[in-house]
Amino acid sequence: MHELTWGLPVILYLFLGGLGAGAGAVSASVLLRSGGGEQHGLSFKIARCGALIAPFPVILGTALIVLELGTFQAGNWFRFINLFKVINLSPMSIGSWVLGLFIVASLVYAYTFLKSDPHPGDKLHKLRIMMAWIVVPLGVSVALYTGILLGAMPARPFWNSPILALLFLVSALSTGVAIILLGRTVFGKHTTQNDNQSHDAYLLASSDMLLIAFEIAVIFLFVMYAHLTIGSVKAAIGVILGGELTSLFWVGFVLFGLVLPILIELKYVIPRLLYQKQYEIPRLMEITVSVLVLVGGFLLRYIVVIAGQITGPIGI
Repeated sequence: MHELTWGLPVILYLFLGGLGAGAGAVSASVLLRSGGGEQHGLSFKIARCGALIAPFPVILGTALIVLELGTFQAGNWFRFINLFKVINLSPMSIGSWVLGLFIVASLVYAYTFLKSDPHPGDKLHKLRIMMAWIVVPLGVSVALYTGILLGAMPARPFWNSPILALLFLVSALSTGVAIILLGRTVFGKHTTQNDNQSHDAYLLASSDMLLIAFEIAVIFLFVMYAHLTIGSVKAAIGVILGGELTSLFWVGFVLFGLVLPILIELKYVIPRLLYQKQYEIPRLMEITVSVLVLVGGFLLRYIVVIAGQITGPIGI
């Protein structure tokens, strides 16, 4: 029986932090690529959906980690403020500042989207663009930080991979697209899709498909890097290569969280990509794909956090 120091609150913190950061970075990127959404277009609607979602998973995840650290015990209510009193180069210190800055920036960014469409003379347009330029690097930094935080612990060989931060970044962007797609599908107006709405859905699905494909490649690199090394790191990766977490990793995460969603999306993206047909996907399928990607993102953090704690340096 393994004793686990980091449990569900930490796993949720890593998942929600990546989810919110990914949604914010994707939203801001879409807005900037579209020229700021001045044309009342679908890019603005995609960006708006991501912007209104982004701050809240990060806020919730941060609250969970604060509670997990026990800082709300009597007499220790504001102990977490100590993280901001001293600035050093430790991942925890830098990460705390990045998280705080992202929360503030994403809330301001979300405020600029409170009106459903841009309009002539929109006073928030310049602020929206400025905040988008700020949210992109902060979102990427938060997503990377969740992987760097684990990789900074040399006593946990499963986490000691230069590829882990990249894996968490790609997963964060993928879950960010998925939560935007889910929000658009669940809360959007359910009418017969016109060409613009079809392009909106196609843009999200094709982006998600590319991110999942890249994530699969990064996972391959992560496993091969560990497997081809020697000593503790190679021994630790065995937990997902025949060890206790093998089924959960390959069936739960890889098969259901990555392969199945990309196959479903390919079925509907290929006719548009190759034959210029209108992109049409049943609403239930959009929801299914989004949920599978989100569950896969959670399982990745769960497996990585647990695997790092049930494995250790050889001889210990």
